[in-house]
Parts: sequence; C-alpha cells; structure tokens
Amino acid sequence: MLKNGIINPGILHLLSRIRHTNTLVIADARFPFWPQIETVDVSIVEGLPTVLQVLDAIRLNFTIGRAWAAQEFLKANDPAAQAELRRRLDGIPLDFEPHAEFKLRVPRAIGLIRTGCPVPYSNLIIESA
Repeated sequence: MLKNGIINPGILHLLSRIRHTNTLVIADARFPFWPQIETVDVSIVEGLPTVLQVLDAIRLNFTIGRAWAAQEFLKANDPAAQAELRRRLDGIPLDFEPHAEFKLRVPRAIGLIRTGCPVPYSNLIIESA
C-alpha cells in the first residue's frame, strides 16, 4: 500500500504513462470536458483541491521542463495570484498564450486532472522534461 506521495490511482496511472516531452493538463473547475483524453476528476467542492495544490503534489515525483497558461490568467487575477503561480513554477519556463491557443494543446496531452479550483483561467499544461 502506498503511504507517501500521491495515492490517487487515477493520477498515478496518468503519471506512469508520461514520458519525455509528453504533457499533462491540470484544469480548474470550469474547464470543459475533453472526451478524447483521459480525465481524472479530483474535485471535491469548489476550491478543493486547487490547481496549485495538485501541481505541488505532482512535482514531488515529476520533472517539469516547461509549462503553459492562458494570457487571460494575467488579466483575470491580481498580482499576488500571478506571483504565486510563478513561485510554484520557479525555474520552469512558463509561457502565456491566448486561451484559444492554449486549448489547442489539450488534445495532445496524455491526460487531464480536473480540480475544484475557482481561480479564473488557472489551467496549466505541464510538459515532462
């Protein structure tokens, strides 16, 4: 029985299939459903867990080489929220692009983890190093 790190079997299954340069989406509560990719829904109630909480858990055993977020995140959120995202991805290249372009990357991901995060445009795509 696993005692440390991620214990969610769906997330472990996704992570075990990600190889060099494969991507994973960590999505907020309002992100649309994508039937063509595996989705693990870990939302409990609005606000639990957040995208950043899931990111923190994944980073324990996952090397991120690059990340993408929507430019709209910068407009919809205050400087403190923006700084927190950058802090959590410290040392990892983070590119902001229009949300419409961001969503074009989604179908190429190995999977998607849906959270209960209420933060507007807090979705991330992370690429394995």
